[in-house]
Amino acid sequence: MSVAQRSPNQIELLSLSLSLSLSIDRSMIISLRSNPLNTKTPTRGRKCKYSGQSVRTLPLRILTVGRRRSQGVQLLVEEYKEKLKHYCSVDDIQIRSNPKNTCDVNAQVEREDMAVMQHIRSEDWVVMLDEHGSNIGSEQMAELVGDAGKTGSSRLLFCIGGPYGHGPQLRDRANVTIRLSSLVLNHQIALIVLLEQLYRAWTILKGQNYHH
Repeated sequence: MSVAQRSPNQIELLSLSLSLSLSIDRSMIISLRSNPLNTKTPTRGRKCKYSGQSVRTLPLRILTVGRRRSQGVQLLVEEYKEKLKHYCSVDDIQIRSNPKNTCDVNAQVEREDMAVMQHIRSEDWVVMLDEHGSNIGSEQMAELVGDAGKTGSSRLLFCIGGPYGHGPQLRDRANVTIRLSSLVLNHQIALIVLLEQLYRAWTILKGQNYHH
């Protein structure tokens, strides 16, 4: 099928897949430059400490601050939500960025911060995605999911910030701060990567044949 024969949604999905592929390739190059192969770094695919064990399942909520999603992105989001529902309930909430259409960046972040906090309960285990957060691999994401079940929390919540990042209330509230890549990701790309990694985390926890 030629590009001209593809629907707009198919073209958008192809473009998004290419963007993700390029992001991953660039991340691998940066990682190799920062950590030469002869250094003592954890090897990819190390066994998760919860592999083969029963873990407490928490409902999952994802808060994303940003503009309205494109149809192609939403199709991928729905696909991974369906996959995740085999392991836990998934609540996907979109929060409009810059709700007051202000030109003041600080005011924008403050308003977004307030909107995010309205969706967080005191008993939530909150994971904030931030470019200055801790680097984690797929096995560590699985361990994060397993660890959250041992905290006494009633829900596992992930927060993806808007274009100018997170506000002070969320930064104070977050229990864990991580980053998905050394690259800065568009919030829609970050959401898809997060969903795929959460699905991968559950297959690791269940010992299923997906992560290699």
